Amino acid sequence: MLSTDVDHAHLIAGDHIPSSDPREGIAVTDPATGEVIARVPAGTDADAEAAVRAARAAQREWARRGASERAELLKAGARRLNDHAGELAELQTRENGKPLDDSAGGVDAGIGAIEQYAELGPVHRGRALAGGWEATDLMVFEPRGVVALLVPWNDPVAIACGQLAAALVTGNTVVLKPSEKTPLTALRIAELLDLPPGVLNVLLGDARAGRPLAAHPGVDCVMHTGSVATGREVAAVTAGTGRKALLELGGKDALVVDDGVDPEWAAEQAATGAFANAGQICTSVERVYVHEAVAERFLEALAALACERRVGPGLEPGVQMGPLIDEDQRRLVHRHVAEAVQSGAVILAGGEIPDGAGAFYPPTVLTGVDDSMAVMRDETFGPVAPVQVVASFDAALAAADATTFGLAATVLTASQEHAQKAWRELSVGTVKINAVFGGAPGGAAQPRRASGSGFGFGPELLDELTTTKVVHYAPARGMVSAKG
Repeated sequence: MLSTDVDHAHLIAGDHIPSSDPREGIAVTDPATGEVIARVPAGTDADAEAAVRAARAAQREWARRGASERAELLKAGARRLNDHAGELAELQTRENGKPLDDSAGGVDAGIGAIEQYAELGPVHRGRALAGGWEATDLMVFEPRGVVALLVPWNDPVAIACGQLAAALVTGNTVVLKPSEKTPLTALRIAELLDLPPGVLNVLLGDARAGRPLAAHPGVDCVMHTGSVATGREVAAVTAGTGRKALLELGGKDALVVDDGVDPEWAAEQAATGAFANAGQICTSVERVYVHEAVAERFLEALAALACERRVGPGLEPGVQMGPLIDEDQRRLVHRHVAEAVQSGAVILAGGEIPDGAGAFYPPTVLTGVDDSMAVMRDETFGPVAPVQVVASFDAALAAADATTFGLAATVLTASQEHAQKAWRELSVGTVKINAVFGGAPGGAAQPRRASGSGFGFGPELLDELTTTKVVHYAPARGMVSAKG
């Protein structure tokens, strides 16, 4: 088990390597207690250089292995992760505060993603083309080379496992840069996967490691899941050299509650979408538009659900919602709520910072909001459900689509006509009808507008992490056939 009470080093070329500047370090804290549980390097240009160099040195040999051999190594690693699933779940909860059951679900999802890509990788193949009779024409897929993964803190096991598996099974090597808030799970995943040296490297640190990694000319593809600001920076530095960038960024996902639905059921959906993982999910419900015909009962039920939700340290049994990731995030969430109240919003539940240790914030329900408020316009990433009452479904749909983001949206409706109109007109990567979470494992979506670009999951991710080459093979002139 990875110790949580020591200083940790990068994992480069199979070895634990201290930072080139050991004087600079970052404290990793438990958000439920504020306790420092470990220290990691802040990262430097030289550290990023060493990690990329190791990945580059290992890439050719790794790509020359058969796809089935790469897949078998990943499957063996997934089995080891499964043997240590409880340890990984507890470690993740210590780092990001997620309730233990939720952490266990994320670990299971990560292991499942590795197994999925290990199956898909060997059948990811090119196509024969209809060329001339005397020649052979093919489209073949090749790995991009070195892939840098910039992974967020809110679901670090599931996201890292899926992305690194897709990159590795297609013949790329990886430099994994986890969030400085959740580095320990990344180190433990890499140790348990136990791949050949240099194939999977872990670069620890904050922007002092991430910036030189994303800008490094030896990186062929940067995959970033996280903030819009960082995503725009990644897009700029990769565009300058023509390298690939895959970006899944922030969202301000809307929930539309239509007339004719059961308001108590709709409130349960809203509570799940807004309060799961303390609202710290990329596709959390961040704003709600409810039809006036069901608004009163919906708001009453949603406020009751918020007040009933048990908040506490994630390692305690029965906790439904843990803390926010840190005090900075809590300040941002509370600022959104306080500014909305100052502008006329009304608090129906929550809205106050509790006493005691930890970055806790209660499930909060607001009404009387409008789209000029930050809580309805900017990403809050906290357990806040701001609800705007609207006069019609069309008004709700128009308001839901009036945003700079385009990650996902949910519509609760009993009308097939309204459901079809929603998925046709909402400019988002994923439209969910009558369920805030869920979907088939093979599904994949492309975020829109400020929420990013490219397929970040699903079978299509294998296409993103490879490049296509057309081969035209014709016989050489003057060849003499062998005669027996």
